[in-house]
Amino acid sequence: MSNRLKYEKSPYLLQHAENPVDWYAWGEEAFQKAKKENKPIFLSIGYSTCHWCHVMAHESFESQEIAKILNQDFVSVKVDREERPDIDSVYMAVCQAMNGNGGWPLTIIMTPEQKPFFAATYLPKKGRYGQAGLSELLLQVAVLWNTQKELLLESAEKITSAIASNSNSTDQFFHITSDDTVQKTYQKLIENAYLTLKNNFDTKYGGFGRAPKFPSPHNLSFLMRYATQQQKTIALQMALETLRSMANGGIFDQIGGGFSRYSTDEKWLVPHFEKMLYDNALLIIAYLHAYQLTQDQQYADTAKRTADYLLRELMDETGGFYCGQDADSNGSEGSYYVFTPQEITRVLGDKDGTEFCHLYHISEEGNFEGNSIPNRIADNPSGAQNSENPPISASGSPNSAKNHAWSASDERFQILLDYRKKRMELHTDTKLLTSWNAWTIIALAQAGLIFQDGGYMNAALKAQEFIEQKLAFTSEKNSKRRLFLRYIDGEAAFDGQLDDYAVYALALITLYRITFNTHYLKLAIEYAKQIILLFADEKNGGFFLNASDSEQLIMRPKETYDGAVPSGNSVASAVFEELAGLTGDIFWRQQADRQYAFLAEQAEAFPAGHCFTMFSLLQALSANRELVCAGNSIPSELTPYLRINFAGNLSTLFKSKENAELLAECAPFTKEYPVPENGTLWYLCENGSCNAPTNDFNKLNL
Repeated sequence: MSNRLKYEKSPYLLQHAENPVDWYAWGEEAFQKAKKENKPIFLSIGYSTCHWCHVMAHESFESQEIAKILNQDFVSVKVDREERPDIDSVYMAVCQAMNGNGGWPLTIIMTPEQKPFFAATYLPKKGRYGQAGLSELLLQVAVLWNTQKELLLESAEKITSAIASNSNSTDQFFHITSDDTVQKTYQKLIENAYLTLKNNFDTKYGGFGRAPKFPSPHNLSFLMRYATQQQKTIALQMALETLRSMANGGIFDQIGGGFSRYSTDEKWLVPHFEKMLYDNALLIIAYLHAYQLTQDQQYADTAKRTADYLLRELMDETGGFYCGQDADSNGSEGSYYVFTPQEITRVLGDKDGTEFCHLYHISEEGNFEGNSIPNRIADNPSGAQNSENPPISASGSPNSAKNHAWSASDERFQILLDYRKKRMELHTDTKLLTSWNAWTIIALAQAGLIFQDGGYMNAALKAQEFIEQKLAFTSEKNSKRRLFLRYIDGEAAFDGQLDDYAVYALALITLYRITFNTHYLKLAIEYAKQIILLFADEKNGGFFLNASDSEQLIMRPKETYDGAVPSGNSVASAVFEELAGLTGDIFWRQQADRQYAFLAEQAEAFPAGHCFTMFSLLQALSANRELVCAGNSIPSELTPYLRINFAGNLSTLFKSKENAELLAECAPFTKEYPVPENGTLWYLCENGSCNAPTNDFNKLNL
C-alpha cells in the first residue's frame, strides 16, 4: 500500500510513502479536505536521519491500528523540516511555548486553518510511565472534535494569538542615548555570554553543561575570537579543550572522519550517530581557527579528516553536498560504527589489530551495547585551568598537547573503512540544501587556503557553481537573483529562506576574501540586498524567516537564537559587517548597526544563546582596518599572511586594471586608487584614518 508521498522527492517523505496512513504533503489539497470533511489536521514534522522519527514511524505510522484512527478522524500531513524550515519554525515555537521544550519528531494537531491546539514531540503508540500514548491521544481528540469542538477552536485561537504576539513582542528598536552607551551595552552582552559559558564549562571533559552534549561550534568560534581580542586565556582554553576532547571521543568517527550529531554522555564517547552536513562544516571552521591560533597539528588533522569525509561520503556528482547520514543501520542505532577486537584483528592481522585496539580502546567488554566505539579519550589532557594568563598569541596554545601515539594518515583507517562499508550500508539523505551547502563552501574554502590544498578549494568553487546553476534563478518580476531552498533528483524547489540568502552571501564573501575574484563580491552584494528586500521587518526590526512573496503561514517566524546552526538573523549581521568593511558603503554599516540593535534586544535575556551574534559584535567593536592592494597580480606576500590571520579583522581588496571597473561598482571608494605599472601599492586604513600608500608590505605592520 502506498500513499501520496510516493510522488514527493524528499527522502524523508518517501520513507513514509508505504505507510498505511493516508499521508498528504503540506499544501492546499490537505487543508481543503480537512475543511470539507470537518476534520482536524495531524501534522508530523521530522527528517530522514532522525532516530526518534524512525522509532515513531515503525511503532505507530506503520501500525494499522493508528492508521485506522488517523484515516478516519484526521487529515494527516507529513513535512520534512529540512525542506520547510519555516513550517518547522512556526510549530516548534508552539511546542516550546506549550511544553517548555521541543525536538523531532514534532507532533502537532491543529484546525484546518493551521491553528494548533496540541503539540508534542515523540509519542509512544501506547501510554507508558506517565507519558501519553498516541492512540489514546488521537481517540480523545476525535471525541472532543465531535462533541466539544468549540473548546478546541478557542484553545487554538488563544495559542495562535499568543505565539504571534510573542514573535512580535518588541514594538521598538533597541535604542541607547549615545554611541558610548551602545558600545558598553554590547560589551556587557559579550561578557555575559562568555561568563555563562565559563560557568557551565566542564573542566574535566570539555563542553558545556551536562549530557547530552552538543558541539555548538559557533560557541567555540566565539570563545576563540573573544580570547584573542580580550586576552582571556581561559576562553581559549575552554574552546581548545572542548575541540580536543571531541576529536578524541567517539563523537568523532576515528575510522572515517567526521562528527556525529551530539554525545549522549559527558565524555563525548557515545554519540547519537547521525552525521549532519552543517555540523561538520561548522566544526571544520572551528578546528581551522584553533589550528591558526595554536599551530597544533591535531586540530589541523581533525579538520582535514572531517573535510575528507564530506568529499568522500556527501559530495554529489553535481558538486553539491548531501544533508547527512543516518544513525541507524541494519535496524539499530550505531551498529555501522562499532567493532569487536576479533573483527579488528581479522581485518588488520594480529599485530596491527592488537595495536589498533589498544590505541582506540576496542575491548572485549566494549563501551556500547557489548561492542566498542573507537576513541582516544585516554589521550585527553587534564582539562582547562581557571587562569586568565598567560597572554595569547598566534604562535602557540596556552596548554599545549602532548604527542599522541597515532597518525591521521594511518593506512589502517582506509582498510577498516573499506571493510566497514562492505559490512553494512548507511542511509544518506540526498537532498542538497542551499544554506548547508553554503556553510560547506565556507569550510572547504578556508581549508584550501590554510592547508594550501587545491582539492578543498576546487570543491568549494564547484559547490558554489552548483548553487548558481541549480538553486539560483533570475526573477521575472524584478530581474533579481533568487534562490531555491533545496535540490534533489534534478528538481529545485521551495522558495529560499533567510538562512539561504544570508549564509550563501557569507560564503561568497569568503570566496572573495580568498580568491579576490570580484565576481563573488558582486554576487554577495546582490544577495545581501535581497535579504533586505524580501525578509525585513520594517516595523519591529530584524528579518523574517520566509520571504514576503512566499507562502504565508499563520505567522511569519523570526528566529534569532543560535541553535544547531547560527540563525539567519545573526548571519545577516555578519554579512552586513563584512560588506561594510569591504565596500566602504555607509549603507551596509547602517544595516549592520540596525541589525545589531535588534539582535542586542533579543539576546539580552540569554546572550550565550546568541554566540554567533556575539562573534559578529566582537568584529564590530574591534579596530576597523581596510587594506587595498593595487597591482597587476595578487602579491605573493598576501596569501601567507591570510593563511595565518584569515579570522582577523582586516578587510582586504585587490585592484587591478582588469577588475577596476567591477571593483568600483562594488566598492566605489576604490575608483580613485591608481594601479601602478609595476609592483604593488598598499593602502591601509585603520579606524577611519588612512596611511600613506607604500610599496613595502612589511611597512604596513599588520
